[in-house]
Amino acid sequence: MARFDVTDAEWALIEPHLPVAATGPLPRRVRDQFNGILWRFRTGSGWRDVPERYGPWSTVYSRFNGWAKAGVFQGLMDALIAEAASRGQVGLELVSVDSTIVRAHQESAGLAVAGETLDALEQALTEEKGAPLPEQPPVLRVMRPRPHPRPARRRRTSAPPFGDAARRGRRLPRSADPGAG
Repeated sequence: MARFDVTDAEWALIEPHLPVAATGPLPRRVRDQFNGILWRFRTGSGWRDVPERYGPWSTVYSRFNGWAKAGVFQGLMDALIAEAASRGQVGLELVSVDSTIVRAHQESAGLAVAGETLDALEQALTEEKGAPLPEQPPVLRVMRPRPHPRPARRRRTSAPPFGDAARRGRRLPRSADPGAG
């Protein structure tokens, strides 16, 4: 077992939530493939760089791809959180979001909030945290999105036919006709 591979106790919690086909042979190396998936995301390397001890990289990728499309990882996370909650080991104060991966739309900064709604949110925050917020006058912020100016569309003009097109009977504009004059 490598340094960061899943321990036996962790595997006992994870294994029942991983799907196995109803028919056919049981996969021999599911634990190794699961460890390979974890290794790939922990290191940030490519699939082709997965060490051979986890099996062929293409098998590890195929296993990940199938599980991801079937929603296995979301189900696994939900089950593990429920298991930890039943044991009293869930502390949501430890949850954090890495801001380097959080994306927001460019227009998401200008939310329109009525004063009553803002006051209700502040009141709920005060009740949850237990510390009163400093008194502020009620605020009514209404922001309207600015319309984005669209660039004017330019009409495409086709170039006058020359060469073969002119010889096939198409008429040339007067300025492009070599015989005009």
